[in-house]
Amino acid sequence: RRSSDLFLVVVAVVVVVVVVVVVVVVVVGVVVVVVGVVVVVVGVVVVVVGVVVVVVGVVVVVVGVVVVVVGVVVVVVGVVVVVVGVVVVVVGVVVLVGVVVSVVVAAVASVTVLVSSVTTGAVVSIVVVVVLQGG
Repeated sequence: RRSSDLFLVVVAVVVVVVVVVVVVVVVVGVVVVVVGVVVVVVGVVVVVVGVVVVVVGVVVVVVGVVVVVVGVVVVVVGVVVVVVGVVVVVVGVVVLVGVVVSVVVAAVASVTVLVSSVTTGAVVSIVVVVVLQGG
């Protein structure tokens, strides 16, 4: 009777140990599954963050290209404005020279007319004096 009780105790202890081992294995399995799910979620988050970084990089490149194009347009417009300014200055100088030439020509013409008038008047006066003196 004693040996059969001892056998039952040993069997009971073995059963308890097996149950405990099974429970531990199941708990470890659940923990591994949970850790795997967390790793997958973290991987998805990392992939999403990577995609966002790539999109932001593309946007930055596009903005940089637009800024460069705008800069080139601004430089071209500046050059055009400078060229137009030079043309306006040249035209202004030509007009100014034309005005000066016109004033000089008018002055020369006026002096010529004045000298001619004075000379003609003097000649006529001399002729009148000579004629009146009888001579």
